[in-house]
Order: sequence, then structure tokens, then C-alpha cells
Amino acid sequence: MSKILVAYFSASGTTARTAKALAGAVGADVYEIRPEVPYTAADLDWQDKNSRSSIEMRDKSSRPALADRNAPVAEYNTILLGFPIWWYVAPTIINTFLEAYDFSGKKIVLFATSGGSGFGKTVAGLKGSVAADTVIIEGRLLNGAPSAESLKAWAASVL
Repeated sequence: MSKILVAYFSASGTTARTAKALAGAVGADVYEIRPEVPYTAADLDWQDKNSRSSIEMRDKSSRPALADRNAPVAEYNTILLGFPIWWYVAPTIINTFLEAYDFSGKKIVLFATSGGSGFGKTVAGLKGSVAADTVIIEGRLLNGAPSAESLKAWAASVL
């Protein structure tokens, strides 16, 4: 396998654990996508129509600000991009991340954690945030605590 970056956004720590386990299993480097303003528990209350996450997800043009723009994406041809599924798609901060860097000619393989929904229209929702020659592949949900062996096998099948 070539040099790989695991970039991830995690609001509650679940996706962070999965991303770090995946990076360890495949020998990849890790970068955390952090919002400029961290999400609170109240922000993440999907049952509250006025919570920050609910407002962002209703507005497809929402682009939450990033805490930094230091991701070393230029050094990698392959990025494993992880996030929690919100409202059947990636959180809009993933669009912010993709629009902040040049992913031309790169391969992005998605992975996600979810309490019950699948990828939905995630790939379609992210394609407009990258160059036309960027390949985005719907990977898989990595819920629970997948073993290093299963993570390595999955990564080998998509890389």
C-alpha cells in the first residue's frame, strides 16, 4: 500500500476511535478535522430543530469553519475520510474540509460511524466539493470495534 492519510471528523469520540484503529491497522498517518467552534452536547441534539447540527444539516450550503488548515493532503494520493453519519449524509464540515484543499487526482475512500443509518446520498453530496478528477468511493460503516485484521482486509479491498 502507498502512503495513506486517515482524516476524520468526530463530534463525540466514536469516529475518532475508529479512525485511529484504522490508521494503526494500515500504517497510515492521522489528521483530525476540527471545527473552529467545538460542538457541545446541545449542538448535537438531533431532536432539537434549533440545535447547531440540525440548522447546519438543513442548509446544504452550510460550511462550518475549520480550526486550522494544516492537513498535509498534498503529501498523499489516498485519503481514508471518516465521519459520523448525520441525517443520512456526511456533516457539512466535511464539505468545508474538502473545499479547503486541492484533492485533484487523489482517491478518497469514505468510512463512517452511524447509530442506524447508512451512507444515503453522501457521495453525491461531497462530489461538488472536490475537483472533477478526484475519485470518491463509498467505503463502509465501521461501527462497533472492528478488529485490526478486518480493518486491514477492508482497506486492502478498496485501496
